[in-house]
Amino acid sequence: MRNFEDPGRSLAVARRGMAATSHPASSLTAIEILKAGGNAIDAAVAAVAVQSVVEAGSTGVGGDCFAMIAVEGSTDIRAYNGSGRTPAALTGNALRAEGVTAIERSSPHAVTVPGAVDAWCRLLKDFGRMPMAEVLQPAIVMSRDGYALTPRVAADLSLQRDLLAADPTTRATFLVEGAAPAVGSIQRQPLLADTLEAIARGGKDAFYRGAVAEDMVDYLRGLGGHHTLDDFASAAGDYVTPISTTYRGRTIYECPPNGQGVVALLILNILSRFSLSNDPFDVDDLHLLLEATRLAYAARDAMVADPPGSDGAVERMLSSTLADRLASGISVDRITDPLPSVDTVEHKDTVYICVVDRDRNAVSFINSIFSSYGSGLMSPRSGVLFHNRGQSFSLVAGHPNEVGPRKRPMHTIIPGMAAEGGRVVMPFGVMGGHYQAMGHAHLLSRLYDCGLDLQTAIDLPRLFPIPATATVEAEEVIRTRVGAELERRGFKVQPPRWAIGGAQAVWIDWERGVLIGGSDPRKDGMALGY
Repeated sequence: MRNFEDPGRSLAVARRGMAATSHPASSLTAIEILKAGGNAIDAAVAAVAVQSVVEAGSTGVGGDCFAMIAVEGSTDIRAYNGSGRTPAALTGNALRAEGVTAIERSSPHAVTVPGAVDAWCRLLKDFGRMPMAEVLQPAIVMSRDGYALTPRVAADLSLQRDLLAADPTTRATFLVEGAAPAVGSIQRQPLLADTLEAIARGGKDAFYRGAVAEDMVDYLRGLGGHHTLDDFASAAGDYVTPISTTYRGRTIYECPPNGQGVVALLILNILSRFSLSNDPFDVDDLHLLLEATRLAYAARDAMVADPPGSDGAVERMLSSTLADRLASGISVDRITDPLPSVDTVEHKDTVYICVVDRDRNAVSFINSIFSSYGSGLMSPRSGVLFHNRGQSFSLVAGHPNEVGPRKRPMHTIIPGMAAEGGRVVMPFGVMGGHYQAMGHAHLLSRLYDCGLDLQTAIDLPRLFPIPATATVEAEEVIRTRVGAELERRGFKVQPPRWAIGGAQAVWIDWERGVLIGGSDPRKDGMALGY
C-alpha cells in the first residue's frame, strides 16, 4: 500500500475505461472519446493527435507510429508497423560519394516519409467506430484556438531553442521573439490546424497526395533531399505478427523489427536465467540488469534492421542458445569488458499511449518524431514538423541497417503488451529512445520480481547504460545508494543529462472488472478513468 506521507501520485482506478498518456489534455481527450461512444482505438488516435499539437516536441504528423491492438483482451494481437521509408532515390553509395560520413539531425536525409498519418487512418478504418473528422476535432480546436504550455513541454522547448531558431517556420511557431516561452504561455499552430482539417476531410490522401504532399516534397527537395511525390503517394504501413517470450510465467508481446522490441525480450530472456530478489535497489540485481542490457544492445546494433535486412535476426536473438551464452558470460561482480564494437545514435523523444475501453479492447500505441522537436525542419505551408528518424541508419556498407532506397531504419519506439491466463492484462510502454527496450524489461522486473504496483514501479529511480560504453546514467537515489559499488565493479556512474524515459500502463483486473493505471511523473501526463 502507498505511504500517503510520501510525495507522489496514487494509482488510477476505474471500471469502464481508462487512458494513460504523458499529457493531461491527451488523457482527458481519450476519456471524452470513450464516453462519447468511441472505442479504444478511436481514443488512442484522438489522444495522439492532441499530443501532436500540445506536446509537439515529442510527436506529430511528421513522425512514425507503432501499435498493438487486443480486441476484447484476446491474445490474437494485431500489430501495425507505421514507420516510414526512405526516398527511392536515396542510397548509401550516393551519400558516401557526396562525402557524407554521418546523417545529421537537420539534414533532409534524416527525414523518411512520415508513417503516422497512414497508421492512424488504417487503424481507425479497421478497428474504430468514429469517423476521422470527429476523432481529430479536439486536436484541430487546440491547434487553432491555442493551448497552454505545461512544465515538461516548456522545458523541452527551452532546451531546443537553437534548433528551432534555425528554421523560419519553427521559429515563428514555437518561439517568441527568438526566445522560448515560459510555462503557461499560450501557443497556436494554425498551419497544422489546416493540415489536420484536410486529413479530417480527406483521410490519408489529403496528407500523402495533393497540396500538403507538394509542400513537404518541395521543402525537403529545396534542402537537398531526394523525396518525390511518388515516395509520399506510395506510403503504407504493414500489419505484422507480434513476437513474444515468457517471463516469470507471463507472456510478453512486442512488435518485430525494424523496431527494437526484440531487444526487450532478449533482456528478459537473459534475466530469466537468474533468481532476482524482491528489492528494487539490490545492487547485484541492478548489475545483472545493466549487463543484460549492454549485451542485448550490442546484439541489436549488429543485427536489427528493416526486414529483409534482418532476416533471421529475431530467431537468433530469441533463441535459448543465445540467452544461455550471454547469461553465462556475465560476471556477478564485474563489468563485461570489452563489448563488441557498434555504431549508435542517440534516440530521445516519443509519446506513448495506452487505452482500455469497456469492452476490454486494449491498445498499446506509440508515436514519435525521434529527437526532441525532431529534425527542427517544418514545411512552410502545411506546418508539418519532420522527424529525424533517418539518423538511425548506418553508413557502413553492407551493414544490415545501412541506408538504402525505400528502406525503414532501425526503430527505438516499441509498444508492449503482457498476458496471463490466455488474456491480455496490460498494455504498457516506456518512452526514452534507446532506453525503451531496457525500460520495458526493468518495469516488468519490478512488477514480477519485486511485486510492486504499477505506479510504484513507474516512479522508482532509473538507470541506463549508454550503449557500447561502460557509462551508466543513474538518477540520484540510485547514485547515492549503490553508485559507489557499481563504480567498484567497473561502471562509470554519472547523472542523466535529462529525465530517463517516461512510462504508462493500464492493468486489466479481469476478476474484479477493474482497470488500474499508472503514469510517469517525469512527464506532464496522468492516467484517467471513468
